[in-house]
Amino acid sequence: PMSSPSDRKYIKDHDWVVVESDGSATFGITEFAQESLGDVVFVELPEAGTDVTQGQSFGEIESVKAVSELISPLSGTVTARNAALQDKPELVNESPYADGWLLKVAVKDESEIDGLMTAEEYDALLASEAQ
Repeated sequence: PMSSPSDRKYIKDHDWVVVESDGSATFGITEFAQESLGDVVFVELPEAGTDVTQGQSFGEIESVKAVSELISPLSGTVTARNAALQDKPELVNESPYADGWLLKVAVKDESEIDGLMTAEEYDALLASEAQ
């Protein structure tokens, strides 16, 4: 399996987050998540101004196989959602780490970042789950 991008952090629920130096963050799902889901047909995301909480659901992603909760890697306030996904939800499959991003969030508590997994830790988790 290919290794996860090391420029971001991960949670066990297969979501990633990139935090910029100004405290803005981008959320998305991992390659593993999109592969497990199969073809994504709909993504339900909160509007700008909505507060999200670390470890809580912030939306749903629907594939041909299942509907899954999207779990927030950090707490904060949504500043933008990926409007392109309304017309092209398959971007999540095609480009989970780039064009298929889900939310931009203003991070509330940067100390939460310390509890997230590195790419190496996330890849180790995937390897252990695969056994």
